Amino acid sequence: MTVELIGTLLERAVRRLRASSAGEGPAATPELDAELLLVDVLGITRARLRSHPEDVTDEAHSRRYFELIERRATGEPLAYVIGRKDFWSLHLSVTPAVLVPRPETELLVERALALRPEMSGRAVDLGTGSGAIALALASERPEWEITATDVSEEALAVARRNAESLALRRVEFLRGSWFETLAGRSFDLIVSNPPYIAATEPAMRDPALLHEPRGALTPGADAMASLRAIIQSAPDYLEHNGWLLLEHGATQAAEVARELVARGLRHVRSHRDLAGHERMTEARRD
Repeated sequence: MTVELIGTLLERAVRRLRASSAGEGPAATPELDAELLLVDVLGITRARLRSHPEDVTDEAHSRRYFELIERRATGEPLAYVIGRKDFWSLHLSVTPAVLVPRPETELLVERALALRPEMSGRAVDLGTGSGAIALALASERPEWEITATDVSEEALAVARRNAESLALRRVEFLRGSWFETLAGRSFDLIVSNPPYIAATEPAMRDPALLHEPRGALTPGADAMASLRAIIQSAPDYLEHNGWLLLEHGATQAAEVARELVARGLRHVRSHRDLAGHERMTEARRD
């Protein structure tokens, strides 16, 4: 059986990733990607990987490793290749049926918890995808009644599996577009990370985004379409003093704020993510 040194495997993998689309741009991390994929295949820690480059792997492990490296080299997001992504304090399973949870979306969770410190409450996550936002809230506020909706049954299947694996069984999952399945109900918090990239924007040609569900990224030609639809309906589903929290594009804060004010919501505030971008906006129904 052919064996190969861990250090040699990593060198080969890094060279392959650097030469691919996954190695292009300032955000590329070929060394990190190579390490994380090998850790996943071998079932060891990164510390072990780095401290024992002289360890050997067998042919089966090497073959599996380079199958994953080739997937990453095509631009497939690392989270899809590995099948999981950390968000908040949670380990989430992800598939190409859902967006890869982004660190900036944690800002939405932070603000929701800050605005509703009470141990009781009703919250809904519109367009839940992997369930990241809803499950993060459920993990921090186990007594809340939390509902999560999505138009995609495949996405809801992923979210339900995540809820089950995290033993967060109090979250209710409903299939439908935005408020479609929520007639007659009201909430203390409405949160959403809807699609907000125009279909014609250059960002939609990013190799990584080509692997993610298009409908979760773009509402079509009008980047504001989903945000506007949620804002228009939200007051009908908010309790008095209830909050609407929306993630949006880095240049959309002013337009989102105008829409919120026009719909009669108050206390409109935008918040910046760690990169300094105005990434989410909140507003209250008085």
